[in-house]
Order: sequence, then structure tokens, then C-alpha cells
Amino acid sequence: MSVFNIRVYALFINESNQVLVTDEFRFGNEMTKFPGGGLIWGEGTIDCVKRECGEELGCDIEVIKHFYTTEVFQAAAFHDNQQLLSIYYQVKNLTPFNAPILSNKIEVEKKEGAQNFRWVAIEKLDIKEFTFPIDKIVAHLLKSK
Repeated sequence: MSVFNIRVYALFINESNQVLVTDEFRFGNEMTKFPGGGLIWGEGTIDCVKRECGEELGCDIEVIKHFYTTEVFQAAAFHDNQQLLSIYYQVKNLTPFNAPILSNKIEVEKKEGAQNFRWVAIEKLDIKEFTFPIDKIVAHLLKSK
């Protein structure tokens, strides 16, 4: 049976026109992506992005606007027979981040769940650096706006 895997992501864009990205170690792999994660049963997408930001960054957020929803078929990377649907919101934090934010990429610890956050200037985003195809699309859209 095929099922949908719904992912919801936050695009934090600061006053210096930088976007927040995360370097993570999950499922035995290093990955670069935008902050966010999976929708859980009974949760709306905005509730999901708020929960994920609270869990990952320790901050409360406000959703500014919807930015992008997957428009093409994408199989989930880590789950067989699941179609991925990704939703991205531009957000701003209402409370300070409770996680360190780096200015440069450093190697992420090879431990399940390890995560580093960093600001990247939108004009310097390297689309190839992103792990997942939909994040690459979103990075391209950010650069083109």
C-alpha cells in the first residue's frame, strides 16, 4: 500500500537576506536541508511547522506566508512506497532561538539526530549542497526572487 509522507518546513529569512539551513545526521546519512519535519496524525500544517521549530530551535514562530508546495511526484528517500508531499512556509521567530546558529558550515557529528544550524546568504546558496530534490527547487526559487 502506498501512503503519503507529509513534510513541513520553515524558511527563516533574516534582515541580512540570509536563510536558515540545517546540517543533520539521520538514518546514517549526512544531509543539508531546511528546518522542519513530519506532520503527525491530527495536526495541521501550520501547527506542524510551529511544533518542529519549537523542537528543533526552541523558539515560537509566526507564519508569514506559504512559500511552496511540492508540484511533482517525489518518492520518500527513507521509506519505501511513500510519496512525499513537502510544504514550505516563510516564518519569523517570535522568541529567540534556543539553539546555536553558526555562520559557517562545520562537519555534523556522526550521531543519529545530530544537527547544526547556520545562516546562508540567499544569493550564495549552492543548490547542489541540498540533499533532497524538493529543497533544491525551493533554494532555486529563493535565489530567483
